[in-house]
Amino acid sequence: MLKVEEHKKTDSEIILELKNVSIFQKETLVLNDVSLDVRKGEFVYLIGKTGSGKSSFMKTLYGDLPLRKGDGKIVDFNLNKLREKDIPFLRRKLGVVFQDFKLLPDRTINKNMRFVLKATGWKDENKIKAQIESVLEKVGMKTKGFKFPHELSGGEQQRIAIARALLNDPELIIADEPTGNLDPQTSVEVMKVLQAINKAGRTILMATHDYALILKFPSKTLKCDGNKIFEVVQRAV
Repeated sequence: MLKVEEHKKTDSEIILELKNVSIFQKETLVLNDVSLDVRKGEFVYLIGKTGSGKSSFMKTLYGDLPLRKGDGKIVDFNLNKLREKDIPFLRRKLGVVFQDFKLLPDRTINKNMRFVLKATGWKDENKIKAQIESVLEKVGMKTKGFKFPHELSGGEQQRIAIARALLNDPELIIADEPTGNLDPQTSVEVMKVLQAINKAGRTILMATHDYALILKFPSKTLKCDGNKIFEVVQRAV
């Protein structure tokens, strides 16, 4: 009886589950026969050379590419049956951080954040203001809300992008090369922010080709190579 209860508990903690998945870019097979799971509270790296399929994999998870073969489930959404009208609801349960920040240049940080909340159904202005202050504080940017993106450094912009990903209290944060445009020291600072968010209980899946960061902040690591994704074991140096 105890074993059954343990099994049920474990299943409920799976945030992402893929079985025998193939991922395509148009008609080109990018990844084949992918089976993996990510559990609640994990920090998982996805590594691989440029062109190995990391971005296509990420895009499939947040509904930018359709899942045409295999079975996939992410934050209680079935990727096989995902319809166009479901995608905004899926993305409310995901936080996505991009390499190039994707902040709106024509408005302040506060107005960038407000735009996201209004677009995802928030209406109460007091709650909107409080939520913006809360996420900016989490990434050490509480005093920067009045600034425009171009007035911030690359590291500061990426912290803002992470704060934006936290706005709707996501079950999973997908970070696609979040340190790709940053110098090594700034990359470490951004990683410390992500680590703190993970320690607070959030699940993070991060694509990167920065092996120095993985050595400095070791965690479960998946590798894209030869049209496959497999877990690699980190060995102590």
